[in-house]
Amino acid sequence: MNVIRSLVFYAGYFLAMLVCGVLFLPPAPFLPLRSRYRLLNLYNHFIIAWFRLVCGVRYDFRGHERLPDGPCVILANHQSEWETVYLQLLHPPVCTVLKRELLTIPVFGWGLRLLHPIAVDRSKPARAMKQVLTQGKIRLEEGLSVLIFPEGTRVAPGSRRRYNKSGAVIACRAGVPVVPVAHNAGERWPGRDWVKRPGRLSLEVGEPIETAGRTSEEVLVEVEAWIEARLAEISEVPRPAAEAPPATEKPLA
Repeated sequence: MNVIRSLVFYAGYFLAMLVCGVLFLPPAPFLPLRSRYRLLNLYNHFIIAWFRLVCGVRYDFRGHERLPDGPCVILANHQSEWETVYLQLLHPPVCTVLKRELLTIPVFGWGLRLLHPIAVDRSKPARAMKQVLTQGKIRLEEGLSVLIFPEGTRVAPGSRRRYNKSGAVIACRAGVPVVPVAHNAGERWPGRDWVKRPGRLSLEVGEPIETAGRTSEEVLVEVEAWIEARLAEISEVPRPAAEAPPATEKPLA
């Protein structure tokens, strides 16, 4: 049954991508940025609803009322494609830090490019870090929120990876709050398996963490502690212990 559901889901997934590419991409470059987000994110709204309907997923969303009015840095755990779709809708307009290869995907990548993401080359980490710090601050000053997955890549449920502090650094330098987000999307939409699984998908938004007068290390410790505590509550797969930090690390802020 899960295989059939997944096949039906992907039929709608690719059909929606084609329809949105034909109808929405041509006028999108001529729209103001906020209007462009609203138009192109209609695809995201459809995928989130289609996934729930076809794959037997029950959403349990909490804490959206905690989102600040102005721009912020959103830091979320990364397990699957689902959160890359949904978190675009959380606090729009939002600029996402993503791998550069995604922009080369026909239709999908073209739409992403129009949303002013920060596309980095992960094979050059030093250059990528500088790019994230520079462009992230610019996006915040332009009134966009910035979405970063501090683990840097998808991490399967039941696994853990050390958090990168670039998002906390951007927030501290710009003086905007950090909003932590925890979810168990990888248990319903696996990162390395095309077959979707029914069940409860939980996502919780935390209280904004103020950055004024604080170091990026302090902020990141609080973010990671909150996310891991929530994951321990909502995950069906047990959480592992944290990885030991490296002996030395060059400070960013």
